Amino acid sequence: MIVIDGLQYSHWDRGIFEQLREGGVTAVHVTIVYHENARETLTRLGEWNLRFEQHGDLIMPVRNAGDIRRAKALGKVGIIFGAQNCSPIEDEIALIEVFRELNLMIMQLTYNNQSLLATGCYESDDSGLTRFGKQVVGEMNRVGMIVDMSHSAERSTLEAIEYSQRPIVISHANPDFFHEAKRNKSDKVLQALGESGGLLGFSLYPFHLKNGSDCSLDDFCDMVARTADIMGIEQIGIGTDLCQDQPLSVLEWMRNGRWSKVMDYGEGSAANSQWPQPLSWFRDSRDFPNITAGLLKRGFSAEDVARIMGLNWLNFLDQGLQPQG
Repeated sequence: MIVIDGLQYSHWDRGIFEQLREGGVTAVHVTIVYHENARETLTRLGEWNLRFEQHGDLIMPVRNAGDIRRAKALGKVGIIFGAQNCSPIEDEIALIEVFRELNLMIMQLTYNNQSLLATGCYESDDSGLTRFGKQVVGEMNRVGMIVDMSHSAERSTLEAIEYSQRPIVISHANPDFFHEAKRNKSDKVLQALGESGGLLGFSLYPFHLKNGSDCSLDDFCDMVARTADIMGIEQIGIGTDLCQDQPLSVLEWMRNGRWSKVMDYGEGSAANSQWPQPLSWFRDSRDFPNITAGLLKRGFSAEDVARIMGLNWLNFLDQGLQPQG
């Protein structure tokens, strides 16, 4: 079975890569930047080139969806580059094509805050896509870079779905009917995403799950089943949002960037200033088989489980990464 994780930001080393392979993961969408500018993003890309050189027996770069199939055949883990913010392009639309040529495949228009492109989910007022944002979406469509609205507010997300000429992704979030969190999405967003051919990757980040770190596998699979009824079985996948073995300084960079002198609690609770305790049934990538077993127990067919665990992502990437004429 092809297994694709739609989002991780772990402390990348050989041990993590071995865990991915042990868990049967075929490919993973890795965040290479949060608030880094264009020059800093080039450094992150260079760091990944070194990892490919040092751990080429375990990992390989994904430049198109066909590389995911090759990774499966070779017994390696394919690495898909993504950005959780639009900071790499700064205020220059030409950098979209430049970074796509450097293998950046997925980019969020916002990370929690208002950006030059759209509104983040922590803002009180959502003005939707900006003029620049609409231009960026069009250019991303043209070059085959996927629009990600995981951290975006509702109006901005709906406008991105409507304005984009190609399906977009919400790579790591959950329905807000399951748990009310600022990043989780309404039924209206889920319906629009599904009808447009987009994809939702279910997050296993405890702050976005019912009962947090105590969320049960059964409850998670119930959420998947209900979402499938809303969106369709071919529009859902997994995006764990696993941030494994990262120091607190990384959480502070994710939340604060350079814009805040004090810790941004995000959901409004000081408890969010620390990494959450992991789920008992998903501690790291070696536990992917637990999700498969849970979905089968919930009553999903083997064919539908294969879709959720990776084939839906593969089909989505097959279409979305192709540049337009």
